[in-house]
Formats: sequence, C-alpha cells, structure tokens
Amino acid sequence: MEPVSKVEGRAYPFGMKNVDTDIIIPAHYLKTVTRDGLGKGAFEALRKDPANVFDDPRHAGAPIIVAGDNFGCGSSREHAAWALLDMGVKAVIAPSFSDIFAGNAFKNGILTVALPQEAIDRLMEVAETDPISIDLESQSVTTPFQDRWTFEIDPFRKHCLMEGLDEVGLTLKSEAAIAAYEARLALSQPWVANGTGLAA
Repeated sequence: MEPVSKVEGRAYPFGMKNVDTDIIIPAHYLKTVTRDGLGKGAFEALRKDPANVFDDPRHAGAPIIVAGDNFGCGSSREHAAWALLDMGVKAVIAPSFSDIFAGNAFKNGILTVALPQEAIDRLMEVAETDPISIDLESQSVTTPFQDRWTFEIDPFRKHCLMEGLDEVGLTLKSEAAIAAYEARLALSQPWVANGTGLAA
C-alpha cells in the first residue's frame, strides 16, 4: 500500500447521495480474480450518460471525489474500493460514509474525509474550476481561495495511511516478535511445532 500524506488536484464534483457499492462497481465485475482493470467499470451505469462527470475531460484522472451523504452504502464488496483505486481515486470527501465501505477504503489506502454539507457544497463549486488539497498530517482540506476545513480521523488509521501499512505490512513490522514466539514454541511445545518446520 502506498503511503498517503497529501492528496492534491482536481476533483470530481459528483455530489450524489446514497451511492451504493453497486453503483460504484456493478455486480458482474465481481467475477474477476484481479484488481486490475476494474476502473473501467466504475460508475458504469452513470457513465452511459455522455454528460457524466467521470468522463468530463476537465476532471480526467482526478484523485478526489466530492460526494453526497452516505457514500458507499449497500453491499460490503471490496471491489468498490479496488475500482476507485484503479481509476486513480485516492480520497473521497462526503458528509458521511458506510462503515464497511470506509473500512475497505482504509485497507486499500483510500482516504475518506467526512465534512459537513456546507463544506461539500463549497467544494462542489471549487471542483468545477480549481484544485482541492487534502493534508492528512494536519487533517485539513483547503482550496486556492483560502477555504479551510479540518476533519477527524482515527489515530490508528491515520498512522497506517501515512506509513503505507496494510494488514500484511502491520504483521511484518512484528516479524521479529513472531519469530521469537515461534522459536519459544518449538522448544517448549515441540509436539505443536512438529511437522510445521519449526521443530528443532
């Protein structure tokens, strides 16, 4: 997982409320065994409208989505986070998120920023013409027009995002402690370690 400290650039002024994971990535994409290429299916139903924001050249490759309340509701499919990542999205700003989606986003290195609706309304305006900046260290969102909002984030999640630590990375940071435990186990309970390659 890549570390996240700042996310800057143009944003998709999406704004839709109650966007469920089936809108983010339709069910027929769930058969894939790889994360690659899911971006082409992201928001597929909405992209049938030629005027959709995701295919507007002014926002091409934007790393931020500004969305409405309850983003990521519905099923728990992690493919939704994978699809966003594959289309280049690093952060989503909305008034609220589904807990499961927020967890999946975090595990995949996507920053979810909850701000009040008044801030979302302003960011929707700014995103039409100018970039937005999210600074995770200071927990702030700013615009070129001196707008500034702060947001809350769980300290553990903030640490993991800034260090680029997913669950595997967190486990590997304890590699020495795990190896020491396995060595003690092989000596004190060899019948447990027998056949695992840990027995002396």
